[in-house]
Amino acid sequence: MSRWNPIIINAPKETKPDFEFDLKGEVCPYTFVKSKLALEMLEPSQILQIVVDNDESATNVPKSMTNEGHLVLGTEKLNEKDWLLTFRKK
Repeated sequence: MSRWNPIIINAPKETKPDFEFDLKGEVCPYTFVKSKLALEMLEPSQILQIVVDNDESATNVPKSMTNEGHLVLGTEKLNEKDWLLTFRKK
């Protein structure tokens, strides 16, 4: 069993991202750093969606975004390894 246990949160169906970012192949802490940089380009209340391909990032990026004050709208498993993470900028 993996020590990383992402929590599944289904984003509201009407959620439309303002920016999408594919971070497959990246690992922590780069997934968080790149996600944070992407959010910095957005206006408050805009939505960022990222795709990661490991449970560590799917666990840690939402925790880090919450610590930064952003809202986690979703952490959804797309397939065996890919996760769709959705955030609203504070």
